[in-house]
Amino acid sequence: MPRILGVDIPPEKRTEIALTYIYGIGRSRASRILTEAKIDPAKRAKELSDKEVFGITTAIQKSGFKIEGDLRREVQQNIRRLIDIRCYKGQRHVRGLPVRGQRSHTNARTRKGPRKTVGGLLKKPPAPK
Repeated sequence: MPRILGVDIPPEKRTEIALTYIYGIGRSRASRILTEAKIDPAKRAKELSDKEVFGITTAIQKSGFKIEGDLRREVQQNIRRLIDIRCYKGQRHVRGLPVRGQRSHTNARTRKGPRKTVGGLLKKPPAPK
């Protein structure tokens, strides 16, 4: 299993797709990295030689994009800043609601979690004697 910048990429997938398992690298950036490293995107990740893995690693580092830990840290700092300045988006983060203006009255189950039943009977009433 190839390891690039501390991330195990899936060996059975095409290299172009396997690179997207690195946080901060999408399809277009992955194809750009492979072009720069002169590697066939259709090649499976397990077929990569050590030299090719090193070429991918240097191409990623040379690109100057933030990936993995640095990018995650920056995103968390941005969210923390929004919460600290008490802006609307920060309050939505705190409440666990959608941040970007989506409808939340009936939808947003991913963000809000499973439904909480309100107003129903919690337990059966006792049976008459």
